[in-house]
Amino acid sequence: MVGEPKLYVPSVEEILSGEATDIYFYRTKILVEKYGLSDVRVRMQVHAYSLPKGYEWAVFSGLEEALAILKGRPLTVYSVPEGTVFRRKYPLMLIEGRFIDMVLLETAYLGVLRFATSIATKTARIKKVAGDKQVLFFGLRALHPAVFISADRASYIGGADAVSGMLSEKYLGLKPRGTMPHALIVVFGDQRRAWQAFADTFEHETPVIALVDTYYDERVESLMAAELLGKRLYGVRLDTPGSRRGRMRDIVEEVRWALKRAGYGDVKIVVSGGLMRPRLGSLEM
Repeated sequence: MVGEPKLYVPSVEEILSGEATDIYFYRTKILVEKYGLSDVRVRMQVHAYSLPKGYEWAVFSGLEEALAILKGRPLTVYSVPEGTVFRRKYPLMLIEGRFIDMVLLETAYLGVLRFATSIATKTARIKKVAGDKQVLFFGLRALHPAVFISADRASYIGGADAVSGMLSEKYLGLKPRGTMPHALIVVFGDQRRAWQAFADTFEHETPVIALVDTYYDERVESLMAAELLGKRLYGVRLDTPGSRRGRMRDIVEEVRWALKRAGYGDVKIVVSGGLMRPRLGSLEM
């Protein structure tokens, strides 16, 4: 019989107590205590022996949360700062103390470091290609909500100009940014009504960026939004990197040409939807 649905998230207390660990570390602790090895001191070094294919560098992140896990233990920790760009085998952190005091925490602090470093590194690689273009992190819908804040934080360390998570303002002091989803257009049943409602309600809070690929061709909807909102329109968003109509760069160039031709050359073009580094490198907006 299925019980009540629940979220499978360990509590902070379970993480800090060492319960959020692998069973083999728990059994190791028992053996260390049983055979009188509790006073054995060790020096644990954290580094990356390998990076993903094609990666020559990565961005270190997750240190603050790792320190929160280790805090209160009789341990000495040395580390490079968060945001440090490092290469394979580069020493990143050193932990000294009794093995018994750190054995149950290794799973948690390594998990935090790997998770955050992965996101920071991917963000930095995309930002490097984007150059002076703004990059916003909208990756939360691909993650468990338990790590939303950590992911936003790591992406910001990696170079994202802004994040989308609402809780990141509360916990990180980062004002979230975002435009509108396709769901808004569908619920209104008409893109013009949705754009108008968004502008009327939020134009003093956020730039008005119209999503322009729900019902019609991106070029057509971009012109519709520009004609409807005029100077109130900051930009249009294209959310079809794997477009049914071909390469995203071609669509961007077509939309830019159409907007300029109609006298709306100042309208920005925003691209979203799982953009990867090679695809981003092919766009010049």
